[in-house]
Amino acid sequence: MTTPFSTTRAPHHMVASADSLATQAGLAVLSTGGNAVDAAIATNAAIAVTGPHLCGMGGDLFALVHDGAEHGIGEVHCLNASGRSGSGASAPALRAEGHTTMPFRHDIRTVTIPGCVDGWLALHERFGSRPLADLLAPAIALAADGFPASPLLVGSLARLDPRGREALHELAGQALRPGARVRRPGAAAALRAIATDGRSGFYGGAFGEGLLRLGGGWYTEADLARSQAEWVTPLRAEAWGVDLWTVPPNSQGYLTLAAAVLADNLELPADPHDEHWAHLLIEAAKVAGHDRPTALHAGADGEALLRAIAGRAHLVQTETASAWPFTTMPGDTTYLCTTDRNGMGVSLIQSNASGFGSWLVEPNTQINLHNRGLGFSLQAGHQAELAPATRPPHTLSPALATRDGELAAVFGTMGGDAQPQILLQLAARIFHHQQSPAMAMQAGRWALTGPATGFDTWTAPTGPIVEIEGNAPAEWAAALEARGHSTSVLPPYDSAFGHAQLIMRDTQGFWAGASDPRARVGSVAGG
Repeated sequence: MTTPFSTTRAPHHMVASADSLATQAGLAVLSTGGNAVDAAIATNAAIAVTGPHLCGMGGDLFALVHDGAEHGIGEVHCLNASGRSGSGASAPALRAEGHTTMPFRHDIRTVTIPGCVDGWLALHERFGSRPLADLLAPAIALAADGFPASPLLVGSLARLDPRGREALHELAGQALRPGARVRRPGAAAALRAIATDGRSGFYGGAFGEGLLRLGGGWYTEADLARSQAEWVTPLRAEAWGVDLWTVPPNSQGYLTLAAAVLADNLELPADPHDEHWAHLLIEAAKVAGHDRPTALHAGADGEALLRAIAGRAHLVQTETASAWPFTTMPGDTTYLCTTDRNGMGVSLIQSNASGFGSWLVEPNTQINLHNRGLGFSLQAGHQAELAPATRPPHTLSPALATRDGELAAVFGTMGGDAQPQILLQLAARIFHHQQSPAMAMQAGRWALTGPATGFDTWTAPTGPIVEIEGNAPAEWAAALEARGHSTSVLPPYDSAFGHAQLIMRDTQGFWAGASDPRARVGSVAGG
């Protein structure tokens, strides 16, 4: 099966996101003189309204920014706006109740303080060129006047249990069919408060008050007064002729870089349709990621993790499937990217974790809350053990590539544990095989997954299953089984294989981009 779409090209600027209304919000900012960061904030704010099954103000954010400072040659900056646990967080208390893992849904204790809004404010303070109120205006209009429910939003609501439907009644009562008008007055009010009063309008306003009340002592006013956004040093590694960049721990982004370095040193087949191509990348991903549950935590040294994985390159099994003693995460997230005429680019990912997150909402604004706390361990003494004011391990892992200091590409995807694997395949296709964005985007994918949640890839006792997309080459499944992989074939263009977005420089100097057809309502546009 082939989806008939082509690469979008534009001379000056570009936006790619999983929702066409959000893409248009970002494009309007660029078309009126805003920069790539302005456009990223506008795009994210819009999809925070229209895609609550993916992301929102109740979730976290990571971003990479190439500043395009002089003639397109600039520096890469990294923002970690992932939230911390509240002061009341207590692993012993959860263990005393019989929990061995973090609650997945319906429990406020899996909700870390959402970092999204702090992320917007940090990006705007450092790089924004337009008033914040202007950037949030499209999202406010969508929330107040209403937007058409997407098929994925309707489908996600159908999967809620009765408690979830009761909590998310504002959405469930309106998004009854694709195209139904959905209004979110509470989200509109929260956005207006941010536009006029900044973080005090959100964390110190109606949202913060409701979160404190819902937490019942899990959070304090001091917790909410502390910004969740922090500028950190990005991770870098060289592969396939470019420098690849990502977010350091607590993000799992190091797995993308490490697996790319391993794969760059393998003899990949010239044709990525070859099942051996899939096998080698699968094995590189397994060697990179099998110890993630013990290696990844908020204090982990990303450079040391890259070195450790490079040191076990000899463990890559080039002919048969490796059997690891696997000793976290379906991911509902959104990724977007923007570029502008000055060579600035933004790679931004924002998430609820698992569809609608915790299935809880803040009562004053009806903003649904993520469940990123599920990344914590409840094992006593574990380096990622739940503790007060601590960030959990995170699946979110945006990517950016440079070549000789100039922006080469911004790319990323949703996909839980599979994010680094999807990005590995995209990077191999566009940098090693020189495929166009559209060709790389529509190609069939594989993903390693656990049996239950999409966040248990590396903890399942039987090891991961290789899921194969229905539009991948027909011979992959049988050939990979013959090499010792456990495989499962899913439908073509299934959301389990991510909603990726990609913008890159082509050989003529144009921005060239593609939006993942798996997102159904995603789009890429430029000018």
